[in-house]
Amino acid sequence: MSQAVAETVPATSAERRSRGTAARVARPRRGLSRWEAAPDRPDPVTLLLSQEPARVQALLPLRHARMAASAFTFYRGSALVMAADLSTCPRSGLEVRLSGDAHLSNFGLFAAPDRRIVFDLNDFEEAAPGPFEWDLLRLATSFVLAAADAKKPRSAGTLAARSAAAAYRQSIRERAARSELDVWYGREDAAALRRWITRDRVGRRALSDLSLDRQSARRESMWTAVSSLTAKTESGRRFVDRPPLLIRIGTSGPLADFVLGLYADYRGHESVDRQELLDRYRVVDIAHKVVGVGSVGVMDFAVLLQGRTARDLVVLQVKSAQPSVLDGYAPASHFPTHGERIVATARLIQADTDVFLGATTAANGLSFCVRQIRDRKWAPDPSRFTTSGLIEYAKFCGHDLARSHARTGDAVALAAYLGRKDVADSAVATFAHTYAAQVRADAATFQAAVADGRIASSQHIDRDSVLAGLHETIGLP
Repeated sequence: MSQAVAETVPATSAERRSRGTAARVARPRRGLSRWEAAPDRPDPVTLLLSQEPARVQALLPLRHARMAASAFTFYRGSALVMAADLSTCPRSGLEVRLSGDAHLSNFGLFAAPDRRIVFDLNDFEEAAPGPFEWDLLRLATSFVLAAADAKKPRSAGTLAARSAAAAYRQSIRERAARSELDVWYGREDAAALRRWITRDRVGRRALSDLSLDRQSARRESMWTAVSSLTAKTESGRRFVDRPPLLIRIGTSGPLADFVLGLYADYRGHESVDRQELLDRYRVVDIAHKVVGVGSVGVMDFAVLLQGRTARDLVVLQVKSAQPSVLDGYAPASHFPTHGERIVATARLIQADTDVFLGATTAANGLSFCVRQIRDRKWAPDPSRFTTSGLIEYAKFCGHDLARSHARTGDAVALAAYLGRKDVADSAVATFAHTYAAQVRADAATFQAAVADGRIASSQHIDRDSVLAGLHETIGLP
């Protein structure tokens, strides 16, 4: 056998199991529970402000206002702080392709290309290779914070965090016994969600909570995005001006030319079948849109496409691709641009990716990611869940996170590390509570900086300021 062929021979199951059990030395399972701030821990406010020079400066007060609303919203916008903290902990050495921001609101339902409603991770802007536990610990902590934010008993957060970890462990073990092809083809659709939460008495009580949201996901069609973001005009549907959340740009002028250039580059780099589809549409309007919590200030353009009829409309998102919060803390991704990193990770992790997903680069080197806006997309509002519903949702998120890690990591090694017993489950839940206390302290520090004026905060930003900020960020006259 030649050396080239020998190098491609996969490790045996025994070798993979040995690698997993050896990882318990690097980071014992009980050690997953430990969190203690390093003596030289960076100031969280200073760290977060370090992300902002590349953003639209006029929108930053809105970012600050959203993050200051609660400890949970602060957590959603402060993935960088947690990445820095996790980097000071021992590492298992069992690497996967991390989401980098695996909190509960970054899971949800969306329409697959075959129009089935599926459940999956849906945010990959912070994606990078790294130790599997970073995603799992971030997910578990999000349930503790969300439960407190929704005024649920402390026990609800504990049970949800522990349930997410237990479901992850059990699901990894199931996948370790499957063929690689079965793991790769695995997907979670709405029917699987129903089956998952009806396995026990608690799940049956939670079904009414989740069924309502599953039905609403079916109403979140492509046309919903069109109807909510546009209005009828003499020229047809066009974006509605709602500063600062939605600012219409039109199809002429330096800013529109910049976006049209991005769209042309995106189209030119797509596969032949995608180019054929895109060529059946034309750009009829452009706007800038504000989304999320931590993403506020990142350039995010909406592009309205029209086909051969007035009702054949699609809205694309063209969003600036920023460096991952894991940069410097985890191994480099080795992609030419951040847009390509995001797209490649989505295709690695998701069983069903958006037909329009792609990357594009501006003439000035700025990187962007393209996808369809709200094609039957739904993410949970934690305040709507009952306690039992929150716990069952935690199980499904843990289950799905395991599916993504099995696709991009070694399920056999992960299963060997986690084991049959609930040692890791308890440790993850303990970490989640300890780290949630750190998040609350950091959120209070951030809120104090807003209150005393060190950080500007406002929900009201005028249209001209945002447009001027976009021009400045891009480098337009």
